[in-house]
Amino acid sequence: MPFRLKRRAAPRTWPIPRKGLKWVQRPAPGPHGQEESIPVVMVLRDLLHLANSAREAQVLLREGHVQIDGKVVKDKARGVGLMDVVSIAAPVGKDYRVLKDRHGRLTLVPIPAAEAKMKLGRVRFKHTVAGGKIALTLHDGRNILVAAPTEVKVGDTLRVEVPAQKVLQRIALTGGALAYISGGSHVGELARVEKVEVIPSSQPNRVHFKEGFVTVKDYVFIVGTDTPLVQLPGGLSQ
Repeated sequence: MPFRLKRRAAPRTWPIPRKGLKWVQRPAPGPHGQEESIPVVMVLRDLLHLANSAREAQVLLREGHVQIDGKVVKDKARGVGLMDVVSIAAPVGKDYRVLKDRHGRLTLVPIPAAEAKMKLGRVRFKHTVAGGKIALTLHDGRNILVAAPTEVKVGDTLRVEVPAQKVLQRIALTGGALAYISGGSHVGELARVEKVEVIPSSQPNRVHFKEGFVTVKDYVFIVGTDTPLVQLPGGLSQ
């Protein structure tokens, strides 16, 4: 796989100018797909403006000043995606959560230090493994083993302590829950679930919202019950 891609061909989720230097860094294979992640070197240079060039950004990485989900990252191509926590060490000393704005572009939302110790993960798959335990695969590729039986279902959200990977809370995809829309024409919006419609075919299941719209289940990211558990772009709140 080439290490670069043309700027004009960069995913529309990347909030970068389409004109300028011809080439940009391609994200390395990892927890998020190319369309849903942006290389950490571009986060430092183009989003946070902590470096004037890729070379300066690499210095920050090599010196261990950057953490993602509580772990030091030194690979400039490491992809940063939805709900990831980016922490910059002192003297900057700031924490950010990666979300999408109303245009579907990845954005960094400043968060307090206490919130940086946890992240939300949407359950994508659920299956039994050797030993009789249940493996839950989250949207960021994270795998968590839980004892069987478990009430956690695909589409639910887990509040996870990072980097310890300890499950702190389960937020079910059910009527009345607060959902952050991660794709489609309502991307970046906060809405309250009315019901989940199961489609008896190969088509994806749909979720109906009290705000009057419907979207596919894969775009629904539960973020709380009464109020959101994380800071959202533009001060979104219920």
